[in-house]
Amino acid sequence: MNTKLWTPEEIYGAGASAARTRFTELKEAFARQFGRPAERFYRAPGRVELGGNHTDHQGGVTLSAAVDLDMIAAAAPRDDGQLNLLSEGYPLISLSLTDAALRPEEKGTTIALVRGMLAGFAEAGTRFKESEGGLDVYVISRVPQGSGLSSSAAFEILIGTILNDFTGAPVPDAADLARMAQRTENEYFGKPCGLLDQLSCAHGGVISVDFSGEAPWIRRLSLDLEKTDYRLFIVLCGAGHENLTAEYAAIPAECCAVAGHFGEKRLAQVPEADFYEALPALRKELGDRACLRAIHVYEENRRALAEAMCLLRGNMEGFLHLVRESGRSSAMYLQNIVPSGETQHQEMLLTLAVCENVLRGKGAVRVHGGGFGGTVEAFVPQEKTEEFRTRLEQLLGPGCVIPLSISPVGGTGVELT
Repeated sequence: MNTKLWTPEEIYGAGASAARTRFTELKEAFARQFGRPAERFYRAPGRVELGGNHTDHQGGVTLSAAVDLDMIAAAAPRDDGQLNLLSEGYPLISLSLTDAALRPEEKGTTIALVRGMLAGFAEAGTRFKESEGGLDVYVISRVPQGSGLSSSAAFEILIGTILNDFTGAPVPDAADLARMAQRTENEYFGKPCGLLDQLSCAHGGVISVDFSGEAPWIRRLSLDLEKTDYRLFIVLCGAGHENLTAEYAAIPAECCAVAGHFGEKRLAQVPEADFYEALPALRKELGDRACLRAIHVYEENRRALAEAMCLLRGNMEGFLHLVRESGRSSAMYLQNIVPSGETQHQEMLLTLAVCENVLRGKGAVRVHGGGFGGTVEAFVPQEKTEEFRTRLEQLLGPGCVIPLSISPVGGTGVELT
């Protein structure tokens, strides 16, 4: 975990002045809500998936980056064993630090995420007492909900970072905190996500992660977009994916069913040659879509490895070619662009078409994250950025195109002096 306090200048670079303004607004909001000044400040970033679309849950390789769209929080201790949390725009949450029981009726809610993280810390050795401790927390987010930028993972890591600080850091490793957050999302929130989002938000920077072993193998990489001719954007396509958990869950379920045919749990445990040899039987047993999704995972795993090598060698054009191929595979084989049976609303597919019309083979565009809604990811040549923004805003409305910078740090405390 990051024990160092980072300054806004270290975290946000050229955007530090705007970030300090946000933290000032956060201080004021905390004081209005709780009637006293905040004592400590935190942030956790959202993340973008650069490569490895839906490979993590199959034991594959991913490539991701933390970004400057983040959540920030102010906190101060209390002495009655209560945790009071207000996330701007949402109702106040108040619960006992000792009340971490899983409640099925809370699945899909913010309080479920808080309880899950409390449960994780209790299991890590933190023994909260009802008559001691407590926290007031105020959160402001710039991570759009349902956008594919991992707002839930950013929130989990933010809460974990705060608890880690106030409880004396019982979870010293970012990967451990990420696993705690994943369990929270799986069991308490009810979303069967992999570990990629939480690792990205916890570690920061650009990371390549191999999920084939018992523990993920993480390698830090460098991608300085300011030194290239490209800029990174996400495009809000107008269809959130927060209500598409069943569509999302069908992907790992079908891939795991293919692995189950061979007596394994994940596709990484099944040789690709064995898969193709068994393809006639798999089609009869599981249907064509499950087979196509498995084909995507095998090919996407190789692409994610190759993308990491391109970044290591500074081969931006090779990297962008692979990003385009990833998008094509996600659309054709993984099929996570349009919700099943939907004909009237195909916002993401239309957004991809307009992006490609603007780029004309330059840069790269692909579905981002879980898919079916949320965002499109685009690497846009510098000379096309204005045209890109104009065309997409004509289609989807003002503010739909959001520039991103890579954040060098994950969940951390912030020094504001």
